[in-house]
Amino acid sequence: MTANKRLRVGVIFGGRSGEHEVSLASAASVIRALDPEKYEAVPIGITKDGRWLVGSPAQKMLPEVLRSGERVWLPPDPTSAALIPLTPSAERPSVAVDVVIPVLHGTFGEDGTVQGLLELTGLPYVGAGVLASAVGMDKDVQKRLFEQADIPIVPFIAVRRSEWEADRAKVIRAIKKKFRFPVFVKPATLGSSVGMTRVNKANELSGALDLAGEFALKILVERCVTAREIEVSVLGNDDVRASIPGEILPHREFYDYAAKYLEEGTRLLIPAPLAKKQVRIIQEYAVRAFRAIDGTGMARCDFFLEKKTGKIFVNELNTIPGFTAISMYPKMWEASGLPYPKLIDKLIELAFELHREKARTKYSIELPEGSGGALDA
Repeated sequence: MTANKRLRVGVIFGGRSGEHEVSLASAASVIRALDPEKYEAVPIGITKDGRWLVGSPAQKMLPEVLRSGERVWLPPDPTSAALIPLTPSAERPSVAVDVVIPVLHGTFGEDGTVQGLLELTGLPYVGAGVLASAVGMDKDVQKRLFEQADIPIVPFIAVRRSEWEADRAKVIRAIKKKFRFPVFVKPATLGSSVGMTRVNKANELSGALDLAGEFALKILVERCVTAREIEVSVLGNDDVRASIPGEILPHREFYDYAAKYLEEGTRLLIPAPLAKKQVRIIQEYAVRAFRAIDGTGMARCDFFLEKKTGKIFVNELNTIPGFTAISMYPKMWEASGLPYPKLIDKLIELAFELHREKARTKYSIELPEGSGGALDA
């Protein structure tokens, strides 16, 4: 790449997920933050039914890309590393990108599936790899890894949808035996509080489990904690840093989907009013949690600070946090001295750094000439 050539940054958004609309808002913010002197944004939309479309320079709005963009596909071929139009022409046989930023929330995007495709293409990409993405999406597995790493979490149980549908009474008995009400019920493999319910009484359990089961194969039930909601942004590959913490003050009973994205009234406090020791412990837990799932690039770590006891619990790690104008991840880095455009620069730098490190790994064995053995049979 010459010194004056702009990097072509593919920003993937949308997707087959309950968080499709959130992704559009995040991706629009990322594209606005890309320095046009350094980068050429290539918007790559995935429709709700899974079609891939790429936008033209004339298409400035992301919903327009999803309506009338050019149909493309991304072949799992490292010798290509480009998007291929479904009807290629001599003038436009492919759409090349230098690096990809997946701004996909939820299933088929944040869960390791797109990351696996990008690994096969050989393209550098921002954020967590296949393993960390999958674990970051599966809150059941994530929490078990946190337990193994001696990171404090809120008591929980995971229920398979098939278990719930096979014997509803048995599942309800197990929940009532383990917890006092209220509890939270949510899909184990989704974010943005989609499908989540606060259950105050036993007769509300069935509806909450049914709702969560609409969105995932596993359902998570957690003890309700009366707590402050604290968040920390994490950044890095081998050298991992945590931002100053922020606090969410939802205007609703809890920080649900509507409070996050649809309504005004939720307050964000950055920095969070915490003692220095609390800040240090929260940042340490955030880095430990990131490393426990083998994270790279970025993540947002969410905490509960129990009001009655002062105990700190890690709630979950999000490997593709929200990037909207009001999202905590970029806001906490901005308050820590790293403004939004510089944060995007750093994430792209980390993507190339990890890509170079992966390139050092051997994926084949070179056999001496004539020593094929069984391979020659």
